[in-house]
Amino acid sequence: MNKININLDGKGKKIGLVLSRFNSTIGDGLLKACYDELIKLGVSKDDIRIATVPGALETPLILQHMALSERFDALIALGAIIRGETYHFEVVANESARGISEVQLNTGVPVANAVLTTEDDEQALARMHVKGAEAAQVAIEMANLVRAL
Repeated sequence: MNKININLDGKGKKIGLVLSRFNSTIGDGLLKACYDELIKLGVSKDDIRIATVPGALETPLILQHMALSERFDALIALGAIIRGETYHFEVVANESARGISEVQLNTGVPVANAVLTTEDDEQALARMHVKGAEAAQVAIEMANLVRAL
């Protein structure tokens, strides 16, 4: 059996991040955790590009532009969708997740989805640091796996 090992070496990897500004406290926490983990994994700060968008529904379009630019080994979506009193939560959560998945499937560029979908602010605050760091790990692992294949 020829198994491909997990590779979290970020050296030389170019990573694009798209950060939703809605729920900015959560987004900023996700961004800090993600950025710190990318640096820890060996990604150069000069190889990290961050674009911001108004909200989660705008995230897939900018991810797609980044993917089609052929300048990135992997992309990361960051943001928070917190349930409100209307059906709008389901629409935004479902459509942003669908769009993010379509970007990677249509372009072949890995996209780590760290757009949190939570019931309230407390859940989002409790998850932002872990999920931000995990998104960095996913992006690096997937970029290396795609290259290995």
